[in-house]
This record gives sequence, C-alpha cells and structure tokens, in this order.
Amino acid sequence: MKNLEWKSELRDPNLARILCKHIGADLAATLDQTDTYYNVAKGRLKRRETIAIDSSGSSKEDDQYIVYTRPDSITPKHSDYSLLTRAEFDERFGSASIPEWIVVKKRRELYMFESVRIHIDDVKELGWYFEFEIVLDEGMDDEKADRYAKEIRATFAPALGEPIRVSYCDLLAQQRLIERQKNS
Repeated sequence: MKNLEWKSELRDPNLARILCKHIGADLAATLDQTDTYYNVAKGRLKRRETIAIDSSGSSKEDDQYIVYTRPDSITPKHSDYSLLTRAEFDERFGSASIPEWIVVKKRRELYMFESVRIHIDDVKELGWYFEFEIVLDEGMDDEKADRYAKEIRATFAPALGEPIRVSYCDLLAQQRLIERQKNS
C-alpha cells in the first residue's frame, strides 16, 4: 500500500483540535500505541500494539506489524507499507527473534477528514506532534493527495512548529544519545 504523509512539531494541540472541528474532521478514536522497532537491513519494521477508545467509550485492542520504506524529508513524502498479522510476520521473517531497537509510546488522537487521517500525537519523552496520512488508492491519486496536503498544511500552520523529516523512533534515539553524552 502507499500513502503520502507529513509530520511537524505541534506547538498548540488545542488549536489543532479546534482546526479539526473547523474543517469537519471527526475524532474517530483516541489510541494508546506502543511501537517496538526492530533492527532490519532495509526500511523499517515495527510492532504496533494499540488500545483504541472510540467516541462511544468502547475500547478495542489491536496488534499488528508494519513494514515500511520512505525517504526522510521535511516535505510530504510517499511511503510504501504493508500491514502484517503475527502469522504473516512469522512467515515473512521467520520465528527467530529479530533484535529490538527502540520502543516509542504515544497517545494519538485520530481525526478523519474525508480520506485523510489527521494525528495529534503526544509522544512520551518527545512532546506534541502533528501528522497526516493520505492513503493513495483508486479514489486518491498523487495530484489530489498533493492538493490535500497543501491545504491541510496551510490550514494547520498557526498550530504547528518545525516540520520533522524522520520517524519518532529516530527522534527518540537521537534524544537518548544526547542525554547519554551529557551524563557521561
């Protein structure tokens, strides 16, 4: 599968929520996510454990593996990804243990605006971030996705900080390295 995604620091989560309401984006769920990243030769591999609480207060647990590749860039970037069950993961990677690299924990507010997933993320040890994902399929080509990306970035600009070119795992690894260097 393919999507177009973009991430930024989020200076004002409350303003971002107001802007979601303003454009008609609905809060689909609040997600507590634990992403365990593994050392792999190419791309990224993570196990995502999610507890989702929908607007009615019902909760649901989910556990999946996500394999993806995408460039590191501050502009919206295309990502190729696959969602795997545990059985599919074992079939693809074998049952031997793959070394874990880093664990990222976050609370994500998931808003849906048409086919766009808007994330307001509170990432443990890192702070607040804004992200959107636009799934590219028959109803969403590159041109339409680019147009949505520009509109969303412009709409949310008052709430945003600097764009982020890497994944949360990279930011957390970098922060921990800096902390170790300070303490040594």
